[in-house]
Amino acid sequence: MAKKDAPPRWDRKMQQRLARGEAAALGELYDRFASLVHGLAHTVLGDERAADRITRDVFAHVWEHPDSYDPKQGPLRSWVATLTHRLAVQRLRATETAALTQAGQGSTEELERKVRHASVAARADYIVQSMPVPLRAALELAYFQRRDYRQTAADLGVTEDEARRRLRLGLQLLSTAHDAAAAPGAPPGYGGAA
Repeated sequence: MAKKDAPPRWDRKMQQRLARGEAAALGELYDRFASLVHGLAHTVLGDERAADRITRDVFAHVWEHPDSYDPKQGPLRSWVATLTHRLAVQRLRATETAALTQAGQGSTEELERKVRHASVAARADYIVQSMPVPLRAALELAYFQRRDYRQTAADLGVTEDEARRRLRLGLQLLSTAHDAAAAPGAPPGYGGAA
């Protein structure tokens, strides 16, 4: 049995390959995480082109600085999400500050409120995307398709108790989005490190 703090083998191997400059490794990383990166950036920024730019910036950073990932700190997925969140928030702050300056109105409090709101949304999105498929499926049926727990159970082919359990656990996980992201500088993952 692997030690609890040992990083996943794929994460270690990927970092080693990136450090050796293997372009194929970057392609694999992109294939695995591009939708996560773009989705988080879009959630924070609300702009497709800005999310595209952040996606390019994240993978450029990973390529140029593969040693900045420390497998002991958490999964590569969380590190990439944290990097995305940090760059997207920096972009949001810069864009909003410029807009407030040009308009001659607004405040830093308003900007920080927008950043906190975007952080909560990004954290919630990350949590949902990281959930095991059974939990995510139950939440999607209940909230996006407006199914109650009985209908969710029938759609998933599970007992009503199991559907309630999945929904309750999914909601408990989602409730952490506000707590973690509301703290200044809190990223979507990676052990809370910015």
